[in-house]
Amino acid sequence: MAEVRKHIVFHGRVQGVGFRYTAKYLANSLNLVGWVQNEWDGTVTMEVQGREWLINELLKGLNRNQFITIDWMDTEEIPLEDEKKFWVRDGYM
Repeated sequence: MAEVRKHIVFHGRVQGVGFRYTAKYLANSLNLVGWVQNEWDGTVTMEVQGREWLINELLKGLNRNQFITIDWMDTEEIPLEDEKKFWVRDGYM
């Protein structure tokens, strides 16, 4: 199975609930790479790369968190990048 990279914008109750650090923990446990950051408009943006079924496991894990409420996601497949880990970006881009 080939790797994919996805750019995902999460809408809902996704800031101030541990979303970024939960995503980092789950992504690292699944050997995914990429990043996650809060946006000024209350959304959270993530770029995640790995096998598609592992990315789906990450999304399932985020949905199981009792504090996080994902109302919807805007998802786009993008070109792969050479990254070694999954990390949390601070601030707004």
